[in-house]
Amino acid sequence: LRLLPRQRYLRAERAEVSALERKRNVLCCLITRILKVEKQLHIDNLVFRVIDACQKGELGPGLQFPSFCCHSVDVLSCVLHLLNQGYLRRQEERPHVLEY
Repeated sequence: LRLLPRQRYLRAERAEVSALERKRNVLCCLITRILKVEKQLHIDNLVFRVIDACQKGELGPGLQFPSFCCHSVDVLSCVLHLLNQGYLRRQEERPHVLEY
């Protein structure tokens, strides 16, 4: 008698988690790469530039990755993560401007 389902779903969940982690890592790299060049950028402009880079699959000159769909929520989540980690900061007088 077998009451528990086979654990195929666990492998599927691990694969999904791994894919989400890779996506978050790419987004964080894009954010830091863009801000390293620009030094400071309005958060709206940063979101649009990251989404555009995701659609084109370009990290920069000569650096390609498979393009994927990302949304502003994904980018903003990564921005908050980077702010909490101390990689980014907001300007005190203009909190909508991010600095690297």
